[in-house]
Amino acid sequence: MGEIGGKKPKVVIVGAGMAGLAAGRRLHDCAGGLLDIAVVEAGDRIGGRILTSKFAGAQVEIGATWIHGIDGSPIYEIARKAGALIPDDPATSWERKDGFPSDPLTLGEGGLSIDPSRLGRISSVFSNLKDLIVSGKTNGEIASVGEFLRRGFESYRAENHRADWMEEAAFAMHECGERTYTAVDDLESLDLAAEKEYCEFPGEHIALPGGYSRVPEFLASALPPGTIRLRRKVSKVEWHPVGLAGGDPVRILYDDGEAEFADHAIVTVSLGVLKAGVINGDGLLFSPSLPEAKIHAIQRLGFGLVTKLFMELEGGEEEKSSFPYLRLAFDPSRQVAEIPRWIRRTDSICPIHRGSRVLLAWFVGREAAEVEKMDDDEIIRGVHATLDGFSPPPAVDGGVDGGGYGRIARVRKSGWGKDPRFLGSYSYVAVGSSGDDQDALADPLPSDSSLSPMQILFAGEATHRTRYATTHGAYLSGLREADRLLRHYGIYSFKS
Repeated sequence: MGEIGGKKPKVVIVGAGMAGLAAGRRLHDCAGGLLDIAVVEAGDRIGGRILTSKFAGAQVEIGATWIHGIDGSPIYEIARKAGALIPDDPATSWERKDGFPSDPLTLGEGGLSIDPSRLGRISSVFSNLKDLIVSGKTNGEIASVGEFLRRGFESYRAENHRADWMEEAAFAMHECGERTYTAVDDLESLDLAAEKEYCEFPGEHIALPGGYSRVPEFLASALPPGTIRLRRKVSKVEWHPVGLAGGDPVRILYDDGEAEFADHAIVTVSLGVLKAGVINGDGLLFSPSLPEAKIHAIQRLGFGLVTKLFMELEGGEEEKSSFPYLRLAFDPSRQVAEIPRWIRRTDSICPIHRGSRVLLAWFVGREAAEVEKMDDDEIIRGVHATLDGFSPPPAVDGGVDGGGYGRIARVRKSGWGKDPRFLGSYSYVAVGSSGDDQDALADPLPSDSSLSPMQILFAGEATHRTRYATTHGAYLSGLREADRLLRHYGIYSFKS
């Protein structure tokens, strides 16, 4: 156990996202008078991969969008305290103000209507397969989620003597939705066994009328002025793996050449930044290098990219749109030539809420990276080609003539992959890795020294074994590391 004497132990928290703010808030609430706490952030804002913004008069979420289950969720409770459960203005247009859309229009290329009974059957097949994955009732010889889903679909087709493009396209559409949810470029790379460990809170999944950014802002509001330092990019963390008899064991180096010493560093940067440091030597560096077990965990775990594309339909902001929740069933054997390749693994284009003139599409993996690099005009041309290619003929009930969905005036896209502070969106357990790697990533350093223990602690969504890829996972990991330090100093009166 550590001791707090005349000099306050210094804790430098690297990153002001959910994990870093949670750790800073916990340490301040429980030991603010006993510890010297600093939160350093490379960017010019707090919140990490949470960013509420405005586009075409609407409130949109550039990053995190949903609270995944409200019953018992700490994020829901923070949102309630922060006033984020109500909009600033009741007339505000905000993303998913009417919840998740429940009345999709699913069409095939050429605007072909797909038999609702077939859609229902495929949806049931996919849901049943997902239930088996979550329960762990899967074939132990199958390594990936992608292989398990495909085998299940092929079994369904064989049992029912079916082999038509509509069901194939509908199943592929569900697979694209799963890719978005997990941030995986290819479901063949998503580990099957690890899926049964993943947990969500029960209850409704909701977006926040007041904006998701209110959650990190609320956490930061209780920290004393000067605790959070923006535009302070850490380039290297130096530590002593065999311990240090006296002095400050950790040295934090910034990209402007300045340095400061600390007793402890809590590193909360994204797995993407850690990968860049380990694999390419251009992310966050450690001296000496991290232990092999932690390096291998960083290398094996997956870190995906999801890009949100917001599109404004032509017309006045006050005009209501009749654009549907359009689900895209691409036929692999019958492709409309004008539709670009980068949009063919997108499962939907839909308004951010009913009647909104702001549309949203999600891209994952290679397509997400491609969209990030494209200029706006090229994106708009591709979207127009897609809308034209999915416009139903007049004979379809409720259909519109080709091009009748409207034209896109402008777009805005997220850019988490090209942002050097993140280099991606969120983590997943890749084939060849496991929850053990997430635990190894969370282990403090050094692990075998009694002289200067816990010099470097690690938090962030990728370090949470059961709630990774979520804001609540990031938040809980920050509490975990703060509590680890509090126990080290014999402070046990934790606040919830």
